[in-house]
Amino acid sequence: MPPRPDVYLFDLDGTLYVHGRAVPGAPELIARFRRAGVPFRFVTNTTSRPRAALAERLRSYGFEAEEREVVSPIAATARVAAERGCRVLAPFFPAASLVDLPGFELAGGVTGRRPAERPDAVVVGDLGEQWTYGLMQEAFTYLLDGALLIALSRDRYWRRGEELALDAGPFVVGLEYASSRPAILVGKPSASFFRTAVESLGLGGAPAVAMIGDDLWSDVRGAQEAGYQGWLVRTGKFHPEALERSGVEPDRILDSVADLLEAPAGRDG
Repeated sequence: MPPRPDVYLFDLDGTLYVHGRAVPGAPELIARFRRAGVPFRFVTNTTSRPRAALAERLRSYGFEAEEREVVSPIAATARVAAERGCRVLAPFFPAASLVDLPGFELAGGVTGRRPAERPDAVVVGDLGEQWTYGLMQEAFTYLLDGALLIALSRDRYWRRGEELALDAGPFVVGLEYASSRPAILVGKPSASFFRTAVESLGLGGAPAVAMIGDDLWSDVRGAQEAGYQGWLVRTGKFHPEALERSGVEPDRILDSVADLLEAPAGRDG
């Protein structure tokens, strides 16, 4: 039996909200955790909205949420790019989120501005239906010229209404295959991303952590490989056949995050 978590990391889309509304009981769960002083973070691979907009979206669904509580891959991108001496970045994720990358020259990609020099890195996120052959070719050309490939996510698919839709992962893999350049992953399931989320709480020590999400690979297996518990919810893109085929063994399976309302909220039981 794994230890009772000290810290909870919550995925957003598919876990706390689905189909444009909160999962029943999820806002009440977060409110209860706040009252009890249980540490948590909202952890997402979503890059279609900046962190401020993600916090606002949570509030619109009835959650109390602050921007600082949202951990997304773009902040990790800034750290990784700076560590590698990158100055010019070509972003291939929705333009609304460019505000989360201050301090860099942004050119090419979704900016529509031709870079004066080869970008130091190509940054790929969940561009969705905005992808075109021209954008893939542009990213491929930068990589052939020596740019780094930074992946905000390797998620395979996500739940869009009643269907599953391609996420960033297939486009990242396509660019890796074509350019023979491996991507630097900064979002889930990167172990450093999970650790950054936990460290942002400033708890110290080695707390027991549970990541709760609907993605078998990015949420569950990724958390387990980082040394944390991976809990799967049967909401969002959950599919029993995918679980059977995956070889992933979640530490817990919940019908929804609202199941946690039935357990004591305090860390001491």
